[in-house]
Amino acid sequence: MVVRAADAATRRVTDLLGASPAAGRERISEADLRDLVAANTLLDADERRIIDEVLVAGARLIREVMMPRTEVVFLPAGLTIAEAARLVRAEPHTRYPVTDGTHDDVVGFVHLQDVLLRPDADPCLGVGELAREVKRLPGSKRVLAALTEMRREGHHLAVVIDEYGGTAGIVTLEDLIEELVGEIHDEYGGTADAGRSGLPAVVDGRLNLADFAERTGITLPPGPYETVGGYVMAALGRLPVVGDEVPVAPGPAGGGERGDLSGGWLLRVLALEGRRAARIAVSAARLPEQRREVTAPAVIDGARPAGPS
Repeated sequence: MVVRAADAATRRVTDLLGASPAAGRERISEADLRDLVAANTLLDADERRIIDEVLVAGARLIREVMMPRTEVVFLPAGLTIAEAARLVRAEPHTRYPVTDGTHDDVVGFVHLQDVLLRPDADPCLGVGELAREVKRLPGSKRVLAALTEMRREGHHLAVVIDEYGGTAGIVTLEDLIEELVGEIHDEYGGTADAGRSGLPAVVDGRLNLADFAERTGITLPPGPYETVGGYVMAALGRLPVVGDEVPVAPGPAGGGERGDLSGGWLLRVLALEGRRAARIAVSAARLPEQRREVTAPAVIDGARPAGPS
C-alpha cells in the first residue's frame, strides 16, 4: 500500500514537472507545484505528506547522492574485452564509464553484458568500440529534475560534471529513485531503521550533513565540506587514518542538539576507502573520569568497529 501510494505520488509530481506530454512545456517552480498540490481536492492527507517528502528529497543536488569519482571503476577505451572481463568479474557494478585518457575524458559506458555476455565478440576488441552514449549532468542539478530527465530520455547512468568541467562522479537512475522512495519508506514504512537508532552509531563517511543530523541528532557546524567524512578531514587538517578521533563540542558552537550528552561527542575513523574516511563511529565523548575506559560503539548495518588505537 505504501509503495503504491509512493509510486503514485512520484508519478504525479514528475508529471507536473513535465515528464508527461499532457503536462505541457511550461516550467513551474517548487512553490507553484506546492500550490497546485494544496489546491488539489483529490489528494488525501497521506498522499499530501508523501508528495511533500518527494519534493524535499527531490530538491537535493545530485552531487550529494552520486558515487564520487574516487570510487568509480573506469575502463580505459584501449582495454581489450578479455582484459575488461577479468576486471569487472571482481567488481560489484553493472555499468562502467569508459575513458579516453583521464577520468575527465569519459567517452561512454559499457554494461556488464557487453563485456561478459558477447561470445561472438573478438576478445582483442577494444572496450571503446563497444561504448554506449553516456549522459552528462551538472552536479548542481536537483534529484527530481535529473530523475525526470533521465527517465524521459531513457538513460540509466549519467556522469556528474563539476563546476570546472571535470568528472565529479556518476549517478544512476536507481540511485535517484532510491533517494526518493527511500525517504518515503523510512518515514511511512512502519519499520525502524537501524541507522536512526541514536547513539552510539556507525555511519558511512559519505553521509551528508543533513542526514547525519537526522540520524544522530548532532548538527555539525557548516564549512567547506558536504559530508561527515569531509568534516572529519577538515577538522584534522590532513588526510584521515584509521583510529583518528575528532571531538564535537556540545551546544550551538559545536552543533550539538542532544542536551542529555553534556560532554559532547566523538567521531572516530574506523575504516578508509582510498583517501577518505569510509566508516565513522559516533559516540558520546568520555568525561574526564571516564577517559581510562574505552567503550566501542554499537554496530549499525553490519559494520564492525576497529579496536582502540
